[in-house]
Amino acid sequence: MKPLIVACIPAYNEERTIARVVVEAQRYVDKVIVCDDGSTDLTGEIARRLGAEVVRHERNMGKGAALRDLFRVVKEYDPKIIVVLDADGQHDPNDIPKLLEPLVRGEADLVIGSRYVRGGEADTPIYRRIGLKIITFFNRGVVKSAVKDTQSGFRAFTMEALEECLAFESNGFGVESEQITLAAKKGLRVKEVPIKIRYRGLPRTSKKSPFLQGSEIISIVLKMVVEERPLLYLGLPGIIFVLLAIALGTYLLLLFNVTRYFSLPIAIITLGSSVIGITLIVSALTLYGLNRLVKRIKAIKF
Repeated sequence: MKPLIVACIPAYNEERTIARVVVEAQRYVDKVIVCDDGSTDLTGEIARRLGAEVVRHERNMGKGAALRDLFRVVKEYDPKIIVVLDADGQHDPNDIPKLLEPLVRGEADLVIGSRYVRGGEADTPIYRRIGLKIITFFNRGVVKSAVKDTQSGFRAFTMEALEECLAFESNGFGVESEQITLAAKKGLRVKEVPIKIRYRGLPRTSKKSPFLQGSEIISIVLKMVVEERPLLYLGLPGIIFVLLAIALGTYLLLLFNVTRYFSLPIAIITLGSSVIGITLIVSALTLYGLNRLVKRIKAIKF
């Protein structure tokens, strides 16, 4: 029979936790698919022996790449609902019914397991809490979203919603932010439900340093911000730089006329501001034109 609910689990060197995650997820879903993202331990073998279907990457390619291949495989089964959770034990598979309920009742298209809504819990280290607040701030610059836990990887989609969120480009941890942006653009109903996320007592949950992981996510979010509103985030600063160059250039000429003194520092700042401003304005207009062209092509296609 065709599976109605499928769990997708990206995994990289998680032999200590993958067994529990797979076995407990199997209690609530019809099929489990694991992407062994280039693990050098027994992650894939353990998952396979426990009955999960395993997609294997020969080298580590990142969470976004793992999810992309998981979604490619899951489309072949055409289930009603897809659940995504991490393999490191942070997400409790026993919370899966909480994510399924709004979808089954038809109240949402995408459900996010959240640490930061009422009833949610997480023993999050202080550096993670600060980083998540920064990322959420930038993420809201892309789209007017009320999502509080933008980086939660514990999610459930209807198959139709998943199709709308497949256009993400990130191969790393920026995929969560991209999915929220895509969901908002497509007008999908997004709901958060409270879950508990555990950090203490687990093996190190991140394979990258917090600084590198945070930088990767912020760079993806900033990329989306600039691409979405180039005239605001590139054009406006460009105009400010050009106006600054005009003001400084005028002051430089007046100073020279009065004192016959040519200020080299002011001249350098004027020239630099001009180059930066013109570059930003040209980039903004180029991106704006490309965005409009892409939208027209999509409109013609569909």
